[in-house]
Amino acid sequence: MYAIIQLGSSQWKVSEGDTVDTHRIKEEAGKSIVLDKVLLYAKGADIRIGQPYLSDVKVTAMVIKHHFGEKLVAFKYRRSRNWARKKGHRQKLTALNITKISA
Repeated sequence: MYAIIQLGSSQWKVSEGDTVDTHRIKEEAGKSIVLDKVLLYAKGADIRIGQPYLSDVKVTAMVIKHHFGEKLVAFKYRRSRNWARKKGHRQKLTALNITKISA
């Protein structure tokens, strides 16, 4: 059994027990949230596709922690001009544990 959910502008294929790193959400660590933007639900031969969302399928997730992703470095270099620029950033992420998919 799996579902495809939408969180913000990202879509994730999740099953029960999966851990997903998503963009930072406002819920505190340790709280349970209900994700209702389910695009697709599949359990064996039972496959449901939403237009755009399924109203009878809910995904319950537990917020594990808030953390930062790995550092991404952008390096620009122009030869023969003695010019270089190095910038980096770390994305703010939230780890979610998918506890239940209810249909």
